[in-house]
Amino acid sequence: MRALILAAGKGERMRPLTEATPKPLLQAGGKPLIVWHLEKLAALGVREVVINTAWLADTFPAALGDGARWGLRLHYSHEGAEPLETGGGMLHALPLLGEAPFLAINGDIWCDFDFARLPREPAGLAHLLLVANPAHHPRGDFALADDGRLSDEGETRLTFAGIGIYRPQLFAGWRAVIGEAPGATETPPRFRLAPLLRAAMARGLVTGEHHRGRWTDVGTPARLAELDARLSGAW
Repeated sequence: MRALILAAGKGERMRPLTEATPKPLLQAGGKPLIVWHLEKLAALGVREVVINTAWLADTFPAALGDGARWGLRLHYSHEGAEPLETGGGMLHALPLLGEAPFLAINGDIWCDFDFARLPREPAGLAHLLLVANPAHHPRGDFALADDGRLSDEGETRLTFAGIGIYRPQLFAGWRAVIGEAPGATETPPRFRLAPLLRAAMARGLVTGEHHRGRWTDVGTPARLAELDARLSGAW
């Protein structure tokens, strides 16, 4: 299995920390956020990792190199000066990811979930990890049914954790789903992943699971400082 780490965002809510350092390279617990992911991927047996870049793109190869120190081969999918958002970024990286299902991770999260528990092949087009996040996202993103399927409707909703397994076929016919949304007609196209996931959910082709362990969306300097303190203190 190959993996994609989404690291192209500008991290605007993290300024001034992200004015010279992209958010995934900010440190918590003594190492950059993205290195926590790289170490877990290497332990899982993944050998090919794609990192999508835009903001301060040159800092990634300077900091991470070719991945040899973790037993990985890193490939960089550069999107240009402006990030292509989650959907456009994944679509742009597909030529580097191949035809098999791949693991994708947001570069600005920290999570103690064991990646080995994820299915190597989703039952449908995608399998997502979900968490409860009442403090920052009380409404949640998706509803998880007893049979493991996800939907856009339901009273009990959970937050997408930024970790999932995807089939490249999720992007087949993406233009019909995205339509003429701003950015979708640009080259390369820029669009969010959520509409594709919701379209697949409507067909019963997205599953998920609830992670009840530790997870942090490093969205502000205060959250980064809190995560750093907890990791440094053997959280």
